[in-house]
Formats: sequence, structure tokens, C-alpha cells
Amino acid sequence: MSLDRLMEEHRHWMDQALEAAQVAYDAGEVPVGAVVVQDGALVASAHNRVEALGDPTAHADTLALRAACDALDTKFLPDSTLYVTLEPCAMCAGALVLARLGRLVFGAFDEKAGAASTLYSIPRDDRLNHQVDVLSGVRADAAADLLRRFFGERRDA
Repeated sequence: MSLDRLMEEHRHWMDQALEAAQVAYDAGEVPVGAVVVQDGALVASAHNRVEALGDPTAHADTLALRAACDALDTKFLPDSTLYVTLEPCAMCAGALVLARLGRLVFGAFDEKAGAASTLYSIPRDDRLNHQVDVLSGVRADAAADLLRRFFGERRDA
């Protein structure tokens, strides 16, 4: 597959994750969305549900991983790619490693809690039993704009 075609595919799936992030935004949740893809097909989609579930672990990435494992009846996702609009935190980055995810593609960098490249590089840490391929910055502007708008509205309220 050509690099242009591959990047087009990454943008397509990130657009799906951005749609999930918009659902979170509309529900008053921090607007982060995630999708899991395997063999060119959507396996799972999720958005942040921390407020709705009263659960600090209900991040889009973790919920998408759980749904994908359920859908595929497995605990490991070596042939799957997670697309998430915001760089995973330490908890979610650890979950990617534990799920033996094949690839992570994320949009916006998280300067305060990013654990896939900004503050830490948990998915690529060779001291762990599994490393995840990471591609960053796909549709980063759109993901960051949605987050800025969300938090701007909260500050203005």
C-alpha cells in the first residue's frame, strides 16, 4: 500500500474517532473518541463516559479496547489498530500494552498527561513485554480544536 493511501486510511478512521468524540462533547464529556479497526473493518467505537458512568477509568481508549476484545472474543489485539483523538494517558497506554495492541494512531498530543510520546512512551518501552507501533498527529488540529472549544466553553460558563 502506498504511503498516500495509508495516510488516507488513517485519516478516514480518525474521522470516525472524531465523530465519537463529538458524541462525548454533546453529552458533556471531555471530547475524546476512539475506534478499533482490524483487517480494514470497524470492530469497536467508544467515547469518554467518565461523567455518565461515574468511573474515572471510562476513557474512550479503554472502553474501545474492552468492546473490541468482547467483539472478537479475545483478550489480545495484535492485529488491531486503535485510533484515538487524544494521546493516551498512562492508564490507557498501559492497557494498550496489556492488550498487546498492534498499532496506536492518535491525533492531538496531551501536554499534561500524554503517555504515548509527550511525557512517557509506555507503548514503545522495550522494558515491557510488548511494544505497540505508534503514529501520532493524525488529524491533530481537528482533535485539538474540539478539546479547546469544550474547555473554552467550560471556562466561559
